[in-house]
Amino acid sequence: MKKITYILACACMIAFSSCVDTFLDLDPLDMKTDQAYFKNPTHFQEYANGFYSQLLGWRSGITGHMDLQSDLITSRNGEQTDMGCGSISIISDDGRWDLFNSIRTANILLQRGDSYQGDRREIQPYLSAAHFFRAYNYFYLLKYFGGVPIVTEVYTTSSSGLKNPRNSRYEVIDFILSDLDKAIESLPIEQNIASADKGHISRQAAKAFKARVLLYEATWRKYNGTSTDYVGSAGPARDQVNEFLDEAITLAKEVMDDSAFRLWNYNTNPDIKNLSSRYLFCIENAESNPGAYGRDTNQEFILYSVFDRVANPGAQELNKNILSYIYPTRKFIDMFLCTNGLPITGNAQFQGYHKVGDEFKNRDYRLNSYVGDPTGSTINLAGTIGFTGYGDQKFRCPTAKDKEESANYPILRLAEVYLIYAEALVERNGKIMNDQLNASINKLRDRAGVAHLTNELADNNGLDMLTEIRRERTVELFLEGFRYDDLKRWGILEKTLNQSRLGLVVGQQGYATPFKDASGSVITATYSPDSYRYGEASVATGNGELSCVVLIPASNCTLRKAHYLYPLPQRQIDLNPNLKQNPGY
Repeated sequence: MKKITYILACACMIAFSSCVDTFLDLDPLDMKTDQAYFKNPTHFQEYANGFYSQLLGWRSGITGHMDLQSDLITSRNGEQTDMGCGSISIISDDGRWDLFNSIRTANILLQRGDSYQGDRREIQPYLSAAHFFRAYNYFYLLKYFGGVPIVTEVYTTSSSGLKNPRNSRYEVIDFILSDLDKAIESLPIEQNIASADKGHISRQAAKAFKARVLLYEATWRKYNGTSTDYVGSAGPARDQVNEFLDEAITLAKEVMDDSAFRLWNYNTNPDIKNLSSRYLFCIENAESNPGAYGRDTNQEFILYSVFDRVANPGAQELNKNILSYIYPTRKFIDMFLCTNGLPITGNAQFQGYHKVGDEFKNRDYRLNSYVGDPTGSTINLAGTIGFTGYGDQKFRCPTAKDKEESANYPILRLAEVYLIYAEALVERNGKIMNDQLNASINKLRDRAGVAHLTNELADNNGLDMLTEIRRERTVELFLEGFRYDDLKRWGILEKTLNQSRLGLVVGQQGYATPFKDASGSVITATYSPDSYRYGEASVATGNGELSCVVLIPASNCTLRKAHYLYPLPQRQIDLNPNLKQNPGY
């Protein structure tokens, strides 16, 4: 443990970044000064190891990456977030801007690499890691702020570059893609990474991440154009949409076809009970799942943060606090297909809402895996304020005690690569062949126990292929931090989020449920309307127009195009008046 902490601290010290907490219980650092460092490949390796603390994971702030208050999820007491309802305003400081500290750490390593006196091939993998992490952090900044200053030097407090204006989003994207190309060129392939170093960036991970970036930017430009660019920003030098989609397809296919990765699907084991999509996210050891599968069985995670209960614990009360107050919405539940591969509306397989658990029957296995089948239990809508009636199982570790949940955190997994491939094909060509569906989307459906998506199924049932692929993406990647970004790049953020968030069907006259009888009278033992300050709303469901509890009303939501980006923090503009604010703020 001391060695791990020491390496991280060295990287933080040399980079002057904000890693103060890692300075506890360290060996003396006086021998590891910037002047004495970077003399051999081991120095570069140790420093590059520090980059991995920049990855998302089970640490403070992770709930900000779980899409709370999107159209899919509400949280305790119906609390409303800035992006969820459009209550975004200019603030003095924004911690996301501090990612420039992380970018600086990459620039330091790259700068020292330029002056390295030894065989450059010995340090090239670590320089490639620096290129990857610089791209990783710039992509995060791009998604939040759009165009930002491109920094490739190691600035001091007197550097003139501190007053540089913003680069356009198009320049930033080209810079990100260039960095990823440099990473791909020299990173090791997954198969050559030693067991002790699993979790380090592989060449395939960089390819998959580049495919993510390419799809994101291609669809952003296709559906948003230049509408969110700051005043004075230069537009794209050329139309790159199809170029980006083509490369996303190629890279995704290369990763999909690589034998290093496969879906974690153990549904054939009766002990798993068709819940592979649940246990995938809490694999720690043989005790963490009923199939006794260890981390070595997980070949689905391509890029992930490594956690360990001793060496690097997650230190989050996932089971007790965080996940206990994540409430899926009515809309999300209704998105899961029936096992015949069709939506619930007008589907003979759909069992309705008359009894608790009926709506979970004949459905996609992920509904049970991610939410939990309540069949046979009593749902109480009489006391918990803001409860949708649905819980959460994804990321829960059934054997962990509080603050011991330390499964690896997925940054990018094979399932997403399948989704990138399918979506990019339809966006590029307006269609996707059945064999391409079988190579991607239908592998996810096999694990989910859902009939294959085919062009014939879509045509015969009036389904739109792109809509169905987006549905698959939404369901599969639940809670993994994609929903807001997807709604933005599809150009439908305000249309989607300026709607009410609803919970369980509570019924009405002529439609009895556990909460109201056939006359429409409330059954007070299970339902207290006073717990829902916004009352009920009649909406379209799998059984027609029915009354549901309201968690967030549409009247509270005022999303607009400006909210596709966050405003630059005012303090940064005060420090550098050459920074233009995003439009609409």
